[in-house]
Amino acid sequence: MDTGQDEQLVIALRAAARELTQRRSIRDLEQMLARIVTSAVETVPGVDAGSISMTEHGRIETRYPTSEGIGRLDRTQSELGEGPCITAIEDPPASGTVVAQDLAGPDGQHWPRFAPLAVEAGFRALMSTELSTDGGVRAALNLYSSTPDAFDANARTLAGLFGIQAALLLYGSQQVLHLQRAVDSRDLIGRAKGILAERFGVDDEAAFQMLVTSSQNTNMKLVAVAQWLTENTAGARRARPESGPS
Repeated sequence: MDTGQDEQLVIALRAAARELTQRRSIRDLEQMLARIVTSAVETVPGVDAGSISMTEHGRIETRYPTSEGIGRLDRTQSELGEGPCITAIEDPPASGTVVAQDLAGPDGQHWPRFAPLAVEAGFRALMSTELSTDGGVRAALNLYSSTPDAFDANARTLAGLFGIQAALLLYGSQQVLHLQRAVDSRDLIGRAKGILAERFGVDDEAAFQMLVTSSQNTNMKLVAVAQWLTENTAGARRARPESGPS
């Protein structure tokens, strides 16, 4: 890797890290992932397009494609159940990176249905880097090239570095989601306890125990019981006719 590439990579990663520390919302993290894809395409030698493939609702979906054509190719891999992106997510090598140097050559034999479609779309090489973290979302950073044998050792190293950054952002966004859900659950249970305390004249601890007992007796999660209680109480209040002047 020459000095110019080193400097370019450092600038890109420092800028992304600086923006990340200034961000607060999941939406901002999503925007950062899209920018990582764009930066990887601009920085990694030989790359012409990119995207992220991610498992969502039992399917592998494309995210942040740099063009509609790349989005279609990613979706094709998901529909066919084969391709470098699928391999990087479901059966990655020890390095975490799947490299297809020429989909029109021997590499294409690994994905016989997808390879001809990629070549027809104008892409001869594809490099997918696993982004998964233990217990987190399963995903891959995909970098496409119209040139065969485009990915040398420098390109693979750069792709790996961008992949690490994207993986950390994905992990961070998942943790933010889990934290927000935990906060929402706590608030919901707090409202439910307040309803029970008011209705039955019990203290906070007794109200919580009522929720726990109801959860156990109905085989419903505690949060589901709390949600049912608050929704039905709110519904009953809306349905109650307002008392007018006598």
